[in-house]
Amino acid sequence: MALTHLQRLEAESIHIFREVAASFSRPVMLYSIGKDSSVMMHLAMKAFYPAKPPFPFLHVDTTWKFQAMYAFRQKMADDLGIDLLVHVNPEAVEAGINPFDHGSSTHTHLWKTVGLRQALDKYGFDAAFGGARRDEEKSRAKERIFSFRNAQHAWDPKNQRPEMWKTYNTRVGKGESIRVFPLSNWTELDIWQYIMKENIPIVPLYFAAKRPVVERDGALIMVDDARMPIGPDEAVTEKMVRFRTLGCYPLTGAVESDAADLQAIVREMLTARTSERQGRMIDKDEAGSMEKKKREGYF
Repeated sequence: MALTHLQRLEAESIHIFREVAASFSRPVMLYSIGKDSSVMMHLAMKAFYPAKPPFPFLHVDTTWKFQAMYAFRQKMADDLGIDLLVHVNPEAVEAGINPFDHGSSTHTHLWKTVGLRQALDKYGFDAAFGGARRDEEKSRAKERIFSFRNAQHAWDPKNQRPEMWKTYNTRVGKGESIRVFPLSNWTELDIWQYIMKENIPIVPLYFAAKRPVVERDGALIMVDDARMPIGPDEAVTEKMVRFRTLGCYPLTGAVESDAADLQAIVREMLTARTSERQGRMIDKDEAGSMEKKKREGYF
């Protein structure tokens, strides 16, 4: 019997998980708590069932995620009984780095990029699963499924290894590592259809609801806690919004929507003509900023 489109994507991802588990001594799955991470976690559980995945999960925390994300992270760790590691960059904590005083570029570099490099060095991981997809952004579109990183965790787009069909080069030298993207060939619509088909739990922020937001730099920013400064010319209003992508709450814009369930989200995706990352303020730092971040060791 021929496989459906989603079944082919699922089979490819499961093959990638098993290939990494068989080829690397210390793999880890990067868990960002978003929808792609939820799908990736579900696939990892399937790949090794009835055993648990033979690798830990790592959340590189910025301390600026939505409160609902932290609650969801703990619930998933408890429900699945997984080995969840959380790393916070102590240098960023000491310096009090935040998106309001230091800007999105410095905030992202110190909390996420440097934080990730610290965690990978601390635990000695030689392969790290990430939830990036090629349809998200142009630098991700040209990255291999098995993405080689040097001893400084840097990515060189001009020095990528050929991938012949489903044959992957898993060789790394001392200190080198591989970033692995099992969802590379999935689209945003594929993700939502798979979540609906498999009934995968996701953070409630993806569903439309009345939420307090401030319009700032053309984006609707949710007022998630008391750390959010409100300018004299700004007003907090209740709007029916949801999030297509999740990150640090001061840097993540919501979209006005009535899609309060999975069926409505899928219908919305069928007519969407904008990228989900339009709400990510970090992508607007400068032209080619995502590629620059990845060259420095970003996810």
